Amino acid sequence: MKLRAHIFVCTNQRPPGHPRGCCYDKKAEDLIPEFKKELAKVGLAGKVRAQRAGCLDTCEYGPSVVVYPDNIWYGKVSIADVSEIVKDHILEGKPVERLKIPGK
Repeated sequence: MKLRAHIFVCTNQRPPGHPRGCCYDKKAEDLIPEFKKELAKVGLAGKVRAQRAGCLDTCEYGPSVVVYPDNIWYGKVSIADVSEIVKDHILEGKPVERLKIPGK
């Protein structure tokens, strides 16, 4: 089955005190089950995949999320933002402008 989209969540972990920080320390790991729950709730389980990603090199915006094939990058994503991303972006095709990473 061809997937409609992938939601990649950066879960990269850097050593403590690294100047750029890391998404892992900003609770990025918690976003993955929340995305999966929301996708299932709207009937997109198996059509859109939410999964871990290595470093997306946007550490200062973490937790970072990128949606492919749309190439839309989100930063400072919290649990509270997940349903909005799924509803507005994935279902309705309207990226969540307030979360987009500048220049991406």
